[in-house]
Amino acid sequence: MQILGIDVGGTGIKGAIVETSTGELVSERLRIETLRPATPESIGMAVKKLVEQHQWSGPVGIGFPAAIQHGIARTAANIDPAFIGLPVADYFSRQTGNLAYVANDADVAGLAEMRFGAGKEVAGVALIVTIGTGLGTALFSGGHLLPNTELGHLILDNGLEAERYASDAVRVAKQLKWKDWGDRLNHYLITLENLFWPDLIVIGGGASKKLSKFASRITTQTPVVPAGFLNQAGIVGAALFAEEQLDH
Repeated sequence: MQILGIDVGGTGIKGAIVETSTGELVSERLRIETLRPATPESIGMAVKKLVEQHQWSGPVGIGFPAAIQHGIARTAANIDPAFIGLPVADYFSRQTGNLAYVANDADVAGLAEMRFGAGKEVAGVALIVTIGTGLGTALFSGGHLLPNTELGHLILDNGLEAERYASDAVRVAKQLKWKDWGDRLNHYLITLENLFWPDLIVIGGGASKKLSKFASRITTQTPVVPAGFLNQAGIVGAALFAEEQLDH
């Protein structure tokens, strides 16, 4: 089955048509800048534009930077708070004229990694950490997802919220060298390790391509590997999520 997958991020909204049986992109990956403020109207227009650019008619899967409960946004990370309480699945369905299925962005990235990527052989506990404008997390046990973990908002022992200390946006804003930022990420990963003792930690998002630049700073007992899909996991996973919902 082919489904349009869309990944809504704090800086860009990306989309491509995905062959769900293999996880491969079968169209060009297109990107639109996330407008500020990232209101329902501006993001709705961008999602609609991506659908039109792909000349797509059919189900759409969307990874979204919020806790999503039964299609309703319960939080708003790096997007406008007007999204809180909005039935986003219904909203994007109306905007695009296609049936839209929406889930947390890190959760869908995790689905892609567990199905086809770095987490494919993990029978125990796998933790996916997506690093971008914020920090997203997806936690799996025995291949089953615990949705909406939102562990990027943990308060670390230094008193700071994790994503305000160790996100890629912080690295850029503070002009940190990769190794210095790697020390911050390591602090966060050790905090997660001490809470969940995963068998594998998968690093996704834009920073996953640069793992070699900060890997020497990671001191977790848990193996840490880059996402198999790197920064495309959100697109692939969004399509896989939509397919799962169609099967229900």
